[in-house]
Amino acid sequence: MHQLKRTQIVKTDMATCWDFFSSPHNLSKITPPSMGFVVRTEIPEKMYEGLMIAYTVKPLFGIPLRWVTEIKTVQDQQFFVDEQRVGPYTLWHHEHHFKDLGNAVEMTDIVSYQLPLGFLGRIMHSLFVRKKLETIFSYRFETVEKLFNQH
Repeated sequence: MHQLKRTQIVKTDMATCWDFFSSPHNLSKITPPSMGFVVRTEIPEKMYEGLMIAYTVKPLFGIPLRWVTEIKTVQDQQFFVDEQRVGPYTLWHHEHHFKDLGNAVEMTDIVSYQLPLGFLGRIMHSLFVRKKLETIFSYRFETVEKLFNQH
């Protein structure tokens, strides 16, 4: 299993930060355009435990893949967890943690994931997947900086 962890300080109050990141409508705003991210299901304004969201993404070579995630856990203004139900990974568990710092919010993402195909999956991880995930989260970091941290 692999893990990617990123922490970022978001210069806004907890309610604003939580409302933005816990809304499935904002996911496309912080995903690189090259991913071809399209939500395929109707989604509510606020997420809830058990919510299933279907997407199409183009993670590698512009090939569209179907991805379905389930919101497994929601603790208001503290954390939420999404898990892949259909998609390219054997396991995808994404934790989103929020810590109120008073004048800002510390946001931490922890993604635990596993690829299929055994040895071939490990090679693909080394050659493509790890770098792609780091690029996606770097884009997200930069976008959040522009949206919240440049006044």
